[in-house]
Amino acid sequence: MRDPRKGAKASDEGASGGLEGPSRARQRPTERNANAVPARDGPHEARADQDAHQGKGPLKKRRKRRRGRKVFARDKDAVPPGPASGSPACASEGNDTAADGRRVSNGRRAPAAHLSGSRSEPRPAQHQPTGSKGGHGKFGSRSAELPVYAALDLGTNNCRLLVAVPTGPGQFRVIDAFSRIVRLGEGLSTSGRLNDNAMDRAVEALKVCGDKLRARQVRKARLIATEACRTAANGSDFLRRVEIEAGLKLEIIDRKTEARLAVSGCGSLVERNTDGVVLFDIGGGSSEIALIDISRHRTPRLANHIVSWTSLPVGVVSLAERFGGREVTPEIFEAMVLAVMQMLDGFEGRTKLAHLGADARFYLLGTSGTVTTLAGVHLGLERYDRRQVDGLWMDNANVDAMISKLLGWNFEARMANPCIGADRADLVLAGCAILEAIRRYWPSERIRVADRGLREGILSELMADDGAWRNPRRRGALGR
Repeated sequence: MRDPRKGAKASDEGASGGLEGPSRARQRPTERNANAVPARDGPHEARADQDAHQGKGPLKKRRKRRRGRKVFARDKDAVPPGPASGSPACASEGNDTAADGRRVSNGRRAPAAHLSGSRSEPRPAQHQPTGSKGGHGKFGSRSAELPVYAALDLGTNNCRLLVAVPTGPGQFRVIDAFSRIVRLGEGLSTSGRLNDNAMDRAVEALKVCGDKLRARQVRKARLIATEACRTAANGSDFLRRVEIEAGLKLEIIDRKTEARLAVSGCGSLVERNTDGVVLFDIGGGSSEIALIDISRHRTPRLANHIVSWTSLPVGVVSLAERFGGREVTPEIFEAMVLAVMQMLDGFEGRTKLAHLGADARFYLLGTSGTVTTLAGVHLGLERYDRRQVDGLWMDNANVDAMISKLLGWNFEARMANPCIGADRADLVLAGCAILEAIRRYWPSERIRVADRGLREGILSELMADDGAWRNPRRRGALGR
């Protein structure tokens, strides 16, 4: 492992299957019952069906209405089309995006990926997933021509999944997504263990993720767990339970890897004329900070420019449990900020970007629920919309105003805000305190908001390491 000041090399561990246990994929019918005559809306259509069934008339398309839209169905003797493999499922409980800017927001249907059809080339044999037999891998039934990649991040607060296919160079399109707040680290800071209710919530969410993965033929996946499982005394026992009940084998990553993946996931938000960035990821149980210097040159992998990094053993869940999250006065908020600043005092590499100053070519880049929530409140959104938040710029005055506004709201008012809600109402001010400590250590004129992070970083690294954007045969298939 390289020195963090020189950048970190991507780890190959866990960058493959990671899904165990019997397949849970639902089986779908592939053809109609040859002897069944479907019912129609009136006697004339029913008679026409019977005539066609007995060979008394030519085969015709029949038009019917279903749920207010026209649908064409062929007579039974016509060859029915097979089901489209790898059809996109509806995103659930999350706000997810592709690197090329196409997004899934708040349960909307994910953008369709054309994974089958006459224009696509057959999938090369070398693209079969590890352990597959006859084109059927352990992730489910035969998929189509585009290689599918998946990333799962089980954090202290959230369980998130992204499934995507590569598109243009350095880009991908999300075809399925899932996100649920599970609060796995609830009570961890005081007991040192994951409690039963928290583990139950996480396992149920992971079962949904497992079903989604097994419904597709995933070429490569990386399934990670972070701070809660790293520090809990029963973290390993919990992951064994996950493997048995959800059929998923998760990899606990270290803090250095977590920081690198966050940087990889946000690379497209760092503009070309930038000299330096302090990227931070405020999590539930830890907060990762990476100092990135690109003043001299820039390579395709932004993670190669990390000159220093740290992981603070504090996040929104642990800080809120320590100081209280429901009733936060200005005095309590300032105590939170000072507690985080004391932790930053021990960060030896914090001055690595001091030569850049605080001009417009240096800024903060935040990827976490805290900064996206602030952005949503700043925009006055009636419903959180990732399309308006991801990549948003906020200057110091905007951030100060939003923190002051949240401090002036009581718990019920925070809970009533559509961009905060009941799940984050007791955590958002703890996140603001961590953000404020970072702003005091690295003053900058503005902050850029990133609604992306570890999962996007995983997908980018998997696709790059797999040659998804450079294989000529695959490029031909993707360009069709």
